[in-house]
Amino acid sequence: MLTSFPRHRGSAPRRRPRTTRALTGTVCLLALAGTALGAAPAPATDPPAPVSWRADLSRTGADDVNVRYDAGALRVRDGSVSPASLGRDRGYASAVLDPHHVDRPVNRVAVDVDATVPAEASVEVEVRGRAADGTWTEWRRAAAGAPAQLPRDVIDVQARLTLWNAKGEPTAAVRAVTLTADDTGTAPADPAPTTRAAAFSARVHATREGLVGHTTANGHVIQANDHFVALPSRRALSPNGSGQYSVQVCGPARCETAPVWDVGPWNTHDDHWNPSSVREQWKDLPQGLPQAQAAYEDGYNGGRDEFGRQVANPAGIDLADGTFYNVGLNDNGWVTVTYLWTEGGGDTTSFPTWGTDVSVRQQATTASTRVASLPGPTTVRVRCQVHGQLVNHDGYSNDAWSYLPDYGGYVSNIFIDVADAWLPGVPTC
Repeated sequence: MLTSFPRHRGSAPRRRPRTTRALTGTVCLLALAGTALGAAPAPATDPPAPVSWRADLSRTGADDVNVRYDAGALRVRDGSVSPASLGRDRGYASAVLDPHHVDRPVNRVAVDVDATVPAEASVEVEVRGRAADGTWTEWRRAAAGAPAQLPRDVIDVQARLTLWNAKGEPTAAVRAVTLTADDTGTAPADPAPTTRAAAFSARVHATREGLVGHTTANGHVIQANDHFVALPSRRALSPNGSGQYSVQVCGPARCETAPVWDVGPWNTHDDHWNPSSVREQWKDLPQGLPQAQAAYEDGYNGGRDEFGRQVANPAGIDLADGTFYNVGLNDNGWVTVTYLWTEGGGDTTSFPTWGTDVSVRQQATTASTRVASLPGPTTVRVRCQVHGQLVNHDGYSNDAWSYLPDYGGYVSNIFIDVADAWLPGVPTC
């Protein structure tokens, strides 16, 4: 039987008290009673004021890449470091700021940046949000006069800064970032879970990344036989060690689920898995068609990528060596990719996990074969759950296990980062 609830970590979603629903029902009944007695309707209220806060740039952490804070500003630390898959010779840095909790749901975020940016250098600010269920939206770019529109209401907001040096020139210096969040009052872009389709899939051309010893866009140093992928947009870049954005890659031999840890090939703003209407660039291309493929096959954009380079292959994804060979590729080739964070319902429900190197087992027992592992906090799709072996971990116990179809196995519910030991709304296997 269930003996306790899994514990929360620092990244756990914030949950409302269990009494919230009952109290809400009472308020509704009182409101109805007031109407029946002829009470005057409540006067219309003004929309809540936007919420603003100034980010703490001085707290660099494990998710940051090649960034330093000195003399009151963030800067590129080493001008020779650049994401492995891009092959660019400009210094690069990324600062992932602490999430900020807001006291009401929001879906739009504006930014104001105080920075000195030399010619040909650049600073980009992206934001994402964490919904009440603990899942993150994609990253969305925000610029002066162009707030980021998030696809759904969120209660935590996080910003990420990306700095590029000009070749041979000094770094940009970011002194302050102020964020302002509000609710647009319009329906979110994502449809309701009961009507949303399953995760989006497309057949794309894959290349082998290789580059052992180089550094990825999220700060991971590439190892021999590594397992991760690169996609040509930062909108789905996971923090180092996490699987918050993961894909399932199916090749000639088998499928593998791997995290997105690098940006490329070719482009950096080509989120081709998104509908054309919300695609960051190349909005005239159909969903699922990478810009590099269109350039290579049809001469789109003069056959060049966003940097003006002549596109030499149609690749829409890079695979680390371990993933490349595991799915059955011996040379660059076509694979089917499912972009798991785009999941919207069907027969699964998404949940966040906590912990590092969390085992996924063939059956609901620790004695069963380990079929995969979750390197760090990961958004997983749960199809169903069962009562299996009682697991004791860090003072907590639970006999519930969730089946993860993308990994082909079960994970103990202790590592599902929600307040319930038996997951709400998930059927029994």
